[in-house]
Amino acid sequence: MAKFKKTKVEIEGKWQERETLVETDDLARWDDDVRLEKVGKPHTRVDGFERVSGTARYTHDVKLPGMLIGRILRSPVPHARIKKIDISAAAALPGVRFVLTNDTMGDLLKRGRSSLFETTVRFEGDEMAAVAAVDLQTAEEALALIKVDYEELPFVFDPAEALRSGAPAIRKGGNSAGEPSVYRRGNVDAGFLEADVVLDRTYSTSAALHNCLETHGAVARWEGDHLTVWHSTQNVFGVRSQMASALGLPLHKVRVIKEYIGGGFGSKNAAGKYALCAAILSRKTGRPVKIMLDRREENLAAGNRPQAVIHVRLGAKSDGRLTAIEVKSISGVGAYGEGSPPITGPARELYACENVLAEEQGALTNTGTYTAFRAPGYVEGTFALESAMDELAAELHLDPVEFRMKNYADRQQVRDLPYSTKNLSEAYTLGMKKIGWEKKRNLRSQAGTKMRGVGMASQLWSGGGTPPSYAIVRMNADGTFDVITGSQDLGTGTKTVFTQIAAEELGVAMERIHTVVGDTLTGPYSVLSAGSLTLPSVGPAVRMAAKDAKDQILEIAAEILNEPSEKLQITDGTIVSQSGSRISLDDVAQKVGNYMIIGKGARGPNPEEYNVNTFGAQFAEVEVDTETGEVRVLNVVAAHEFGRVINPLTLGSQIEGGVIQGLGFGLFEGRVMDRNTGKSVNPNLEDYKIPTALDVPDIDWNAVGPADPIATNIGAKGAGEPPIIPPAAAIANAVFDAIGLRIYDLPITPAKILDAVRMNGGRV
Repeated sequence: MAKFKKTKVEIEGKWQERETLVETDDLARWDDDVRLEKVGKPHTRVDGFERVSGTARYTHDVKLPGMLIGRILRSPVPHARIKKIDISAAAALPGVRFVLTNDTMGDLLKRGRSSLFETTVRFEGDEMAAVAAVDLQTAEEALALIKVDYEELPFVFDPAEALRSGAPAIRKGGNSAGEPSVYRRGNVDAGFLEADVVLDRTYSTSAALHNCLETHGAVARWEGDHLTVWHSTQNVFGVRSQMASALGLPLHKVRVIKEYIGGGFGSKNAAGKYALCAAILSRKTGRPVKIMLDRREENLAAGNRPQAVIHVRLGAKSDGRLTAIEVKSISGVGAYGEGSPPITGPARELYACENVLAEEQGALTNTGTYTAFRAPGYVEGTFALESAMDELAAELHLDPVEFRMKNYADRQQVRDLPYSTKNLSEAYTLGMKKIGWEKKRNLRSQAGTKMRGVGMASQLWSGGGTPPSYAIVRMNADGTFDVITGSQDLGTGTKTVFTQIAAEELGVAMERIHTVVGDTLTGPYSVLSAGSLTLPSVGPAVRMAAKDAKDQILEIAAEILNEPSEKLQITDGTIVSQSGSRISLDDVAQKVGNYMIIGKGARGPNPEEYNVNTFGAQFAEVEVDTETGEVRVLNVVAAHEFGRVINPLTLGSQIEGGVIQGLGFGLFEGRVMDRNTGKSVNPNLEDYKIPTALDVPDIDWNAVGPADPIATNIGAKGAGEPPIIPPAAAIANAVFDAIGLRIYDLPITPAKILDAVRMNGGRV
């Protein structure tokens, strides 16, 4: 029975209260004492063959009859007022079918604004026009023929400089991206007065770029007044809503399809102007249009983890008890950003402290607009907080883990609620044991110019998911099943774990099940795949749908066997009664024929009296060469709590991927801007350094803790983002343990190591 209910959800580190229409979720939870056959076992991906054989169709692979290629003209300067655009030469080029500007667009855009392209460009890469041509080469030639007359304006790309008086104005009203977000608990001034030791430090991080293997892009095709969009997206229903709103279409006339996606990491949550350009160009030409960004566009205009400056003050008593936490951050959110990532999230929640002040400020800059990037804000905030915790522990003469345990939070302090589960202390214990903490810490073993050290950092993130999400399970006439949901698989194994959940509940082999995702027409609504939402949001709906289908099957079998349905169960595809009578599922399906059994499932509300989070810790061992400045990560032990593990194989991939991305953020990655021109000097994969196979350390991942008995009916929490949160902080702390010098600015490059050694008189 459906009803409205208010529920609190945490998405990308920010709390929202929603009124949701939910259906009662009264399934018995899969607790630790429940014996499961498919769930919890490693299983290769159900679409693995398609992925490795090259037969999987990504948006980049979509080819439609008569399809045109679209390209976008982008600003070559960081800030300018456009005076005139001359498209005559481009429009006359043979093979060009349409040149799209604000003047040629007509009235197709209905999203409450008069233009698709800004008359003032505000970053290198800002959109100015678009073309559709018969092939890529012609489209590129057409772009080169468009003449733009513009007046260059002053620019600013450093977030702290952008907020200073007299900085170049990026938008009307100044360069503040909204009012600061401020959280207070207790009285920090009193807390610092109470402290025996006060640590005051400033940390900074570079802008990091997603660099998805498949670049952003879309293919648009009109059939009458119906629009179909193939989109490399993490949010098929969100893209549908955005496209419908922008083009003034009812939702039922927009279909969004995402078959496979080559990575997203948060950058592909929205439609993007490229999709709107493709749709409008398709409408204008009467032919399908594909626009895929190239690698340079990807780095300039597809989003980023913003550059941040984070000021941390910690106060503590001599016994190690924290008396005050103050964290203030400034983030450069780009030319069109709003608000700020939740950089102070870890400071608000991770450690027990009565007196907390957390303030976040977003600053407009002449750079590409920030987007979510795998645990947005928490990666940067954890680097600052966990580095400061290590420094304060040293001043208190306490072991870093001991210091953290002295300030262990048993309750979620922002909402003052108990956690559904928390096993962070177990993660500490396991990580210390496996890394050899007691033996290696402060050892500073040295081989020539190479010194080794170990460090650690904690992790906190939301894990509970959210309604609404729906799923359908239908039985076919041969006893096979289709699991259908409007979710999307980012390559994390979503289809595989949904198949495991359905097979477990139905009591059939996984081979009997085909899972379909990524289509707004065929699948019921599901939330976007971001914020570690997918499994805890959609998995329970899949299980409920499977249970609904199973109950219908058992009702039919009960009539055939003349047994009460409550005394029947399905085991290995056979329906068995407690009395011993049995019938195969195939026989029941054959009898039902094409009178389809369709089970429906919905995600229930989040628990009101508990907070659902994930926790973890990572321990890193590094080797620092004091002659070259090179930092090499030798070993990482990752211990995380995710509730019930549905598939250890896909979970391991998630953790390893997060560790590697976190390593890149800590040691290599960073957008570099030219102060004289305001342009990026490394918008490519040659100069923007990401980890390669030779940089990847040994990664020992571990899942700690039991199934969550409260969060959902499957007992699992989200695992997408937690693994990327602690690595940079753990590596930074390990570098300090190795050479006794603290690096406050990420990434920790060889030049920064050598500068620190030189500033210390060459001593380590």
